[in-house]
Amino acid sequence: MFYKTLKKFPDDFLWGASTSAYQVEGAYDEDGKGLSVQDIYETPEGITDFKVASDHYHHRTEDVKLMAEMGLKAYRFSIAWTRIIPDGDGEVNTAGIAFYNDLIDELISNRIVPIVTMYHFDLPLKLHEKGGWSSRNTVDAFERYARVLFENFGDRVKYWLTINEQNVMINHPNAMNPGTIPSKKELYQQCHHMFLAGAKAVILCRQLCKDGKIGPAPNITAIYPETCAPADVIAADDWESIRCWLYLDMAVYGRYNSLAWSYLEEKGYAPVMEPGDMELLEKAKPDYLGVNYYATATVSASRNDGTDCQPRGGDQQVMIGEEGVYRAGQNRYLEKTEYGWIVDSIGLRVTLRRIYDRYHMPLLITENGLGARDLLSEDGSVHDPYRIDYLKRHFEQAQMAITDGVDLIGYCPWSFLDLVSTHQGYGKRYGFVYVDRDESDLKDMRRIKKDSFYWYQKVIRSNGI
Repeated sequence: MFYKTLKKFPDDFLWGASTSAYQVEGAYDEDGKGLSVQDIYETPEGITDFKVASDHYHHRTEDVKLMAEMGLKAYRFSIAWTRIIPDGDGEVNTAGIAFYNDLIDELISNRIVPIVTMYHFDLPLKLHEKGGWSSRNTVDAFERYARVLFENFGDRVKYWLTINEQNVMINHPNAMNPGTIPSKKELYQQCHHMFLAGAKAVILCRQLCKDGKIGPAPNITAIYPETCAPADVIAADDWESIRCWLYLDMAVYGRYNSLAWSYLEEKGYAPVMEPGDMELLEKAKPDYLGVNYYATATVSASRNDGTDCQPRGGDQQVMIGEEGVYRAGQNRYLEKTEYGWIVDSIGLRVTLRRIYDRYHMPLLITENGLGARDLLSEDGSVHDPYRIDYLKRHFEQAQMAITDGVDLIGYCPWSFLDLVSTHQGYGKRYGFVYVDRDESDLKDMRRIKKDSFYWYQKVIRSNGI
């Protein structure tokens, strides 16, 4: 639809930026912090680990000052479970409480709204060794962890996110499960337990956080059929339900998506439930929905002949497709980054419209960004016009979605500063702020404002005009 006049971004729009604890904080074993599964994750050869990351733990005040200089209205970050409760379910670490208290206070004093993700891939190692999300004990441990967060920070944190990209942990579990990758049956049992944990956190937030708002943050994307052939459309519908609507239907309605449940029954993946589970899930309606968006996906009809799952771009480590469900499709209308990621700014508008039409709840873009091989020039500057172009196009489509009627309350690009990319380390950078280090040489960890920093500063100042 073409509009004569586009709606403006709301006056209170949350122009922000995002990070996650294990990718920026460093200090993995300092001040009483326990080990998480990410602290022992074996990165690919030649790629840095997460032990030092961007050293935000020791640069916190400097980083917040840069956020204030940029003019951020919000900062979406995660709290490291093991910095609060080192073994996941034992004693509370007062030093961890102090670190996040100071961070939250510094943000608020600079008029930056803290948006807190409670769990972002960094399960406490001790809980993992006891079964992790396969054990219902982890559900109880998460509920206790949530209580500690709400009791200590709920007086100042208005926006909470329960679990980051739960659907990614189930569909692409490689980076989240040290050792043997669980079977699909076990993964969907873990998924059910995460649903319960998130629901308990929502209910607890209602009790402990005055004026608090809480919701999930899955990775949601519109799924396109490769052609207009009806069988391709069916494949796209099936995969969108399994990959996306399963997670948001549960969050909003407290029930399993019907297509996704049929898939779980057909494949033998349906989780074991206990009495009261569904009643609990039905009680925990969120206040808003976080949306991590990077690109759409295109699929074609399954052949169900043993060839539906294929390596992506020849990479035997990354398989795309599922036998009897869908095959990866090609979309000649879209471009790709140097890392093979699809770029589809209009797809953001499509995705936001589909989500809002299904749920009619406020939406917050909690991640979206471009990973690139940024270079530090001899004059000490970092020129990233490709990132500016990428975000400009996505911001334009976000405004189109608002004009379409979507209740979009904020946009937090990934990421505020360079951080350790899960698979490409420091070779692939996302930040508005450059961190002067590489895979093996920590250098001086100096913070350097990229061209995109100054551009986004103007976007925020003009409220997207």
